[in-house]
Amino acid sequence: MGTARDMTILGVDAGGTFTDFVCIDAGAEASFRIYKTLSTPEAPERAILAGIRGLGLTGKLDSGDLHVIHGSTVATNAVLEGKVAKTVFITNHGFKDMLRLARQARPALYALEFEPIQPPVPPEFCLETGGRIAADGMIVDTLTEEDVSRLLAEIANLQPQAVAINLLFSFMDDAFERKLEAAIKNSDLAVFISRSSAVLPVYKEYERGIATWLNASLAPIVSRYLSILRDQLRGCSLQIMQSSGETIAADKASDLAVNLLLSGPAGGLTAIQFLGRQIGNEKLISFDMGGTSTDVALIDGKINTTIEGQIERYPIGVPMVDMHTIGAGGGSIAFVDSGGMLKVGPHSAGADPGPACYAKGGEVATVTDANLVLGRLLVSSALAGSLTLSLAKSKSAIKALGEVLGMCIEETALGIITIANEHMAKAIRLISVNRGYDPSEFVLASFGGAGGLHVCSIAEAMQMKQAIVPVYAGVLSALGMTVADRGRQFTRTVALYAEDGVAKNLEEQFLELAELGRCELVNEGLSRSKLQVKYSADCRYRGQSYTLNIPWSNLQTCCTAFAVLHKQRYGYDLSAGIEIVNIRVNVIAATKSLSLPLHCSKGEYDKCESIKVYGSSEPAKVFNRDQLQTGTEFEGPAVVSEYAATIFVAPGWTARVDQYGNLLLSNKAIE
Repeated sequence: MGTARDMTILGVDAGGTFTDFVCIDAGAEASFRIYKTLSTPEAPERAILAGIRGLGLTGKLDSGDLHVIHGSTVATNAVLEGKVAKTVFITNHGFKDMLRLARQARPALYALEFEPIQPPVPPEFCLETGGRIAADGMIVDTLTEEDVSRLLAEIANLQPQAVAINLLFSFMDDAFERKLEAAIKNSDLAVFISRSSAVLPVYKEYERGIATWLNASLAPIVSRYLSILRDQLRGCSLQIMQSSGETIAADKASDLAVNLLLSGPAGGLTAIQFLGRQIGNEKLISFDMGGTSTDVALIDGKINTTIEGQIERYPIGVPMVDMHTIGAGGGSIAFVDSGGMLKVGPHSAGADPGPACYAKGGEVATVTDANLVLGRLLVSSALAGSLTLSLAKSKSAIKALGEVLGMCIEETALGIITIANEHMAKAIRLISVNRGYDPSEFVLASFGGAGGLHVCSIAEAMQMKQAIVPVYAGVLSALGMTVADRGRQFTRTVALYAEDGVAKNLEEQFLELAELGRCELVNEGLSRSKLQVKYSADCRYRGQSYTLNIPWSNLQTCCTAFAVLHKQRYGYDLSAGIEIVNIRVNVIAATKSLSLPLHCSKGEYDKCESIKVYGSSEPAKVFNRDQLQTGTEFEGPAVVSEYAATIFVAPGWTARVDQYGNLLLSNKAIE
């Protein structure tokens, strides 16, 4: 094993279409290298190993001098595709239908009829037992040895791969859950076990139950994948990105599989926060457009997390970065519906066969095909996997749509782009305007392989004057893996009203939870002296169901900040008392400080080429981003090509290259 000075850091983001890599070679001055290859969803580790070979890191792999930080979609894909492990769900007598009943919310408010919704766990796999605690902490029904023996027999008969234990009010006293866990572990049952008091020790039995079931049902899948990956990495250090934006050791990730559902997107937000600090502007709206989906989020000085996230139809109560995801990416399929309307997404052509222009067998038109037809994406663009683009294939696919719509190829392509742009602008409104923020006060930070092609149009739709396409934009989520802190978030329900006399109680519980967090991270091999602790509280007015998370320094400051945020978010405040529902402690070990290297161009242009872009009255200048000098400034229309991404600078926009190689975009015409 080499020294820390010899260690090479490799950030890996495995997406639905491409797997991205950022390699940082340690030394006096860190050097950055990037790579991109087609994903292999059936065996994600194959793409990772291909990237390691492509970057020439096989020697580092053999010597153990490679530190891999990985954002994985394995857990996300398993949930979206319904391919989770067979799991037994254990709860108290009379509550076996907890997950089936859910919150009884209608999937469509005004739909009188809709298809039956299958419960996450089949009824025969939902088991009941004693060990019930009341809301005041008193024992209503004890857990007997007969209960335990019967459960073990039922589990053995069902032969599941995992068991989820979710007893009522176990966040107050988890003795009965621990007893069941110990009994199952001491039996001959070879199953993964998740108990709610370890996964999500907060109130709301349905949300806690879903999180516990997801954690249990994903554990075998995540564990199997990480075991294969660790074997392939030959003992090299492996960290996994969590949904909250911190990394965790791979050998602990299987026990916290539900915390990996936004693993990849969290890396992108971490990178945007890092970028904001580098350029001195931390009011950013991130716009991550990849091949399959688009993620948007708002950063006002820090990354916000939420406990009200959702994957598919399941509420995810564990902390995750607060972002909105839609099915609009470069591979989103365009089609004409039964009413003759042109629509785009959410279905994607994926990596195989991919858009028609990939010439891998895909025949349907996608957003990427539309950009190619319009001239915004160059036929000569360098893509991962040695892909070349076929303009003829794109035209053929879009022509078929145009014939149905009675439009020419270019008009149809422009229609596809316009619809996709509106989908993405709507998503940004949800995380900005709908929450009381004025988008014009923020900079739109665009990344992902397809983001640069749409950044100007999206900014115009949101009346945003400035945008930035960061250096390494095509692989920015992978960069985020390398700069993320290592750590965990710990939560506890306290349900205390903000009244005289509770401040001391809250402070004591914060300290107790912080110590628990420190101990867990020390057991994972981190130094106690390097751990940092941040406090926050989930607050609400009395009588409300939903909470807002507020940074904590003391009770009075917290209540004041809650009232201000509530008025900003919802447009009003109340005279009702404030309730502290949950307390949260974030324990982190800050990563080694890194800085973006100063931009160094790889030569200069002898001449500037130009191409015709549909809809523009003048030709678009063509630039290679690597050859743009610091301080270079030009006006749109222009197409900037780089490895793994293309940027379209629309007419009316001005672009300038900053000291790090970021492309700063501005539009003075927007008031």
